[in-house]
Amino acid sequence: MEQIKAEIKKTRKFKDFEYYESSKQNEYYLLPFRFYRINEQKEVLVNEIGDFLIVPSGTAEKVITKTINPEIDKELYADLVANFFISEDRIPPLIDIAAARYRTKKYFLDGFTTLHIFVISLRCEHTCHYCQVSRVTTNKTTYDMGRTHIDKGIEYMMMSPSVNLTMEFQGGEALLAFENIQYAIEKANMLAQQLNKNMTYVICTNLALLNDEILNYCKTENILISTSLDGPAFIHNANRHRPENNSYELTIEGIEKCRASLGEDKVSALLTTTTLSLDYPTEIVDEYFNKSFKSIFLRPISPYGFAKHNDKKNGYLTDRFLTFYKTALNRIIKYNMEGHFFREEYATIILKKILSPFPVGYVDLQSPAGMINKVIVFNYDGKVYASDEARMLAENHDYTFCLGNLDENTYNDIFFNENVSHISDVMVNEALAGCSECAFQAYCGADPVFHYATQGDMYGNRADSLFCRKNMEIIRYLLELMDNNKNIEKIFYN
Repeated sequence: MEQIKAEIKKTRKFKDFEYYESSKQNEYYLLPFRFYRINEQKEVLVNEIGDFLIVPSGTAEKVITKTINPEIDKELYADLVANFFISEDRIPPLIDIAAARYRTKKYFLDGFTTLHIFVISLRCEHTCHYCQVSRVTTNKTTYDMGRTHIDKGIEYMMMSPSVNLTMEFQGGEALLAFENIQYAIEKANMLAQQLNKNMTYVICTNLALLNDEILNYCKTENILISTSLDGPAFIHNANRHRPENNSYELTIEGIEKCRASLGEDKVSALLTTTTLSLDYPTEIVDEYFNKSFKSIFLRPISPYGFAKHNDKKNGYLTDRFLTFYKTALNRIIKYNMEGHFFREEYATIILKKILSPFPVGYVDLQSPAGMINKVIVFNYDGKVYASDEARMLAENHDYTFCLGNLDENTYNDIFFNENVSHISDVMVNEALAGCSECAFQAYCGADPVFHYATQGDMYGNRADSLFCRKNMEIIRYLLELMDNNKNIEKIFYN
């Protein structure tokens, strides 16, 4: 028995340093990489800069145990060297190239905060059951953003080191406070000209209140329109309630008006996936395709605001969403196979991280997390939040991610306070348990707000994380699709 215990104890120890030295037979050095089995036959190797190789199962073990023979496994060996998985020298001769590529992946940090969201009003004439911002009725004008707060928010926006700034107006329904939008844009334009800033303006609206005056102004100021379209009329009207039950009709009419007046590329739409939506993946994709959109963003419902209190309509298992997602994605791929250009935006973001050396602007898939670094929210009442999701939590009286107040705090108070420091501790997935050793780390991000909302802890437990389960399966599925079908691989590269 003592001998068995001794053997068990021995196997748990780190091996001697010489074990990790190159053998004389197959002399190469291991560089940092991770691996994951994508199916029974294949596994993927991913290095620190996101380069990947899909190889037969068991290859990772051969690489690690140094049983890859450069004479016999010539092609694999060359790929491993070329893609920084192994090196024939202790320090790779092209390590500076790898470092430059890593810096490029993190380039999004250089400009600091670029997206500034102004919650111009909480008022809304819709009563969507999944509303994530806890809207109020149209008569409650006290829930509009005051001009003092608009002025101070613009002042702080202009203090961002970034030359390129985006000012996004959200609600409620932003068009209910259109006069304040006009005021904010005119003030921002004046300061941007003085400070040599390039401005992009976005209005998030359900389009129900759109009229010619608003359209003409949007055209003059080159404003982008972001709206919501949940699919065919029977889904959209069920999700997005209006007294006249005509939300879909007004949305489609508004989209066509925007396209005619502003241009095809000036209006986009977002889908929110409810329990009802999960039964109609093909119909939803077809709706977007038939309405001449070039893309669709398949996203699950967020656990914030009113959405959190309606499990019957909004609560569903991640596995159900993933089934919905794969069915919808396969429909999109079919359209592309037939010669049409039509994208799924979430897959596009992930594929850009997998297949290109460039960073992405999507805050949920950034490490360090995009909150504060890329986006900040000025709420209607002057409070400042780390992200849009953070202010959604605050509407349920949870101010964990509140950074300060425009009435009381300076720019430095808001961006460099103790709470920001605390949040920053959990914003880097390279340093989070469960993420640091994950093969898909380079393609994923850190989302402290989501983990706090779903697990009560902004650090999060990856074993039970819905964020983790969703992203790992989508990434795995995309890799598997590319490996199984070269035509799909060509579509993904394009």
